[in-house]
Formats: sequence, C-alpha cells, structure tokens
Amino acid sequence: MSSAGNQQERLSQVGDQDLSDEVGHYLAGFVDGEGSFNVSVKKVNDRNLRWRVAACFNVSQRERHVLELLQQALGCGRIRDRGDGVHYFEVNSYRDLSEKVIPFFRKFQLRSPSNRKTLEVFTRICEMMCAGKHLTSDGILEIVRLRNQMNNETSKRHRDDQEIVRSLNG
Repeated sequence: MSSAGNQQERLSQVGDQDLSDEVGHYLAGFVDGEGSFNVSVKKVNDRNLRWRVAACFNVSQRERHVLELLQQALGCGRIRDRGDGVHYFEVNSYRDLSEKVIPFFRKFQLRSPSNRKTLEVFTRICEMMCAGKHLTSDGILEIVRLRNQMNNETSKRHRDDQEIVRSLNG
C-alpha cells in the first residue's frame, strides 16, 4: 500500500484507539494555536439557583477538513458554518468533555504554558460538573472562583461574577 494509502487507513481509524501519535500531536498543536476552553455562567429564569453553568471546547477555522479530523479523533462534537466562510467545531457536553476531550489532551499535551493552565482549571470545573456540583450554590461559587484562573478575557466578566456571588450569598 502506498504511503498515502497507509495514512488514509490510519486516519480512518482515528475514532478508535488507533490514533497515530503523529496525527494526535498535530491536532494538539493545532488546538494550542486555534482552540479555546470556556466556562460560562448565565442567568436563567427556570431554575431555583437562577444560574446555569456551561463548559465548551471550540475551534474556529476556514478549512473544514481539519475540524472534521478533530471531530473524528475525539469521537464527539459538531461542526457548524458561521456564514462568513469560517467553520466552528464545538463540544458542549460536559460528559464528552470529561470522557473524550480531556483524556485526548492528557495524552497529546498542549505546549503553551498558559493553555495548559487553562486546560487544568477547565478539567477541574468539568469534574465538578460531572459530580453535579454546578447544581448547588457552593458549587457555582467555586466554579466562578476557578474560572477566573483561566486565561480568558475577564473585564466584562468581573462585573457579572460579582452579581453571581451577591445573588448566591445574598
């Protein structure tokens, strides 16, 4: 079989345990530059706590085939078109994040120290969500505290965090 044929065979098995180190490290490097791990806390009217915690891993890219490879490697997530020629891959299920995305990045580690720290905090938050702690006042307060350690824009969020803390402590 030709080299291209061998590579195609390897890529067709990516969703299994047969992910080549070469492809895994390529995808980790790609995510290191283009990916994002986010945790949001949004006000909702249909819950006793009035706050909903959501975790998300996403990558935006013009070339859809790289996102398809990432989706195949992780075995989860969805790809959407933004309408401006950019495609958007996202994983929103905290179970998929904990059982598929995080283990992938444990095996194929991010290189950037700030991204590694963000992923470490993101992992702790996802573990809390899997344990149901995002459904309690104390859990949400801890998630807000942890989220502030992530490498994200916090200027607008600081005001929002104060509102969350006041409403849950109040």
